[in-house]
Amino acid sequence: MLLNGETDKNDAILVIHPGAGGTESQDWAEMLFRMYIRWAEMRNFKVDILDRQSGDEAGIKSAVLEVKGKYAFGYLKSEIGVHRLVRISPFDANKKRHTSFASVFVYPEVEDTIEVEIKESDLRLDTFRASGAGGQHVNKVSSAVRITHIPTNIISQCQSERSQFQNKENAMKVLKARLYQHYKEKQQSEKQKLEDKKKKIEWGSQIRSYVFQPYSMVKDHRTEAQTGNVQAVMDGNIDLFINAFLKMK
Repeated sequence: MLLNGETDKNDAILVIHPGAGGTESQDWAEMLFRMYIRWAEMRNFKVDILDRQSGDEAGIKSAVLEVKGKYAFGYLKSEIGVHRLVRISPFDANKKRHTSFASVFVYPEVEDTIEVEIKESDLRLDTFRASGAGGQHVNKVSSAVRITHIPTNIISQCQSERSQFQNKENAMKVLKARLYQHYKEKQQSEKQKLEDKKKKIEWGSQIRSYVFQPYSMVKDHRTEAQTGNVQAVMDGNIDLFINAFLKMK
């Protein structure tokens, strides 16, 4: 009953972006990246990293995960929103407390039985060299792929593989999922578009706060679910928040 949405049973594509704040927010984004991988592994879900842009000093500038498992999207849709971190920054020599933000967005992966028509003439394909932390090139050929769907201006990119063909295939998979969601929203005009759920990655927009100092607490602001075991949450134990969200909905 909690997972009866049309696409709840589907695999999920999860996207993480840090907010403003440079290295501190990028490190927080990577902590969330690790948290979701751990959560998926505990459920015996398969996780593929479709794209990962490393930060210049630490953390990540963005990441795209494919989570495969029964009801992966149904569970992970609860994570859509802005996640706030409060801690003493390891990057601050004065050991001051910092507040960082990162956004999480989740798309249902399109099943093969659902037709999404993508015309070659509607696509623009750009290739570039994949780069790692600090900007150094991972390889010397333009294996990274960025695909733009011109009619909707939806962009998908992938640089995790050394093969341009494999990167293009993964980028198309993400693009197809995003286009499916885009067209579904247009048909359901009475509902607010899924993209509108994205809020500015800043104070006041958070769905959940993770406080490391001066006390330990993770609290979901939508459901009031909370726990003092921050480390367990960062190790992937987020079912408390997922279940509370599903029951609320």
